[in-house]
Amino acid sequence: MAETFSIILYVLGSILLIVLIILGIKLIGTMDKIDSLVDNINSKANSLNGLFSMVDYTTNKLSVVSDRIVDAVASLIRKVFKKKEESEEDYE
Repeated sequence: MAETFSIILYVLGSILLIVLIILGIKLIGTMDKIDSLVDNINSKANSLNGLFSMVDYTTNKLSVVSDRIVDAVASLIRKVFKKKEESEEDYE
């Protein structure tokens, strides 16, 4: 009885070892596929870096232009109100 029990344990242990080896091999294959996928995504993302830098440059320049326009309009409005205040002071 003890002899059969030990034989069953050895057979089950061997089966478990074989299954773990097969799973390890499949895991290595999956990791290789994931590695190639990540490399592919990295190369595509790096190819878009030029586009993103161009968009960043353009938005920075548009921001500078819009700031100058806003400053000019604000200065013009300030001058108009300043002239009105000076003319009202002259009347008093």
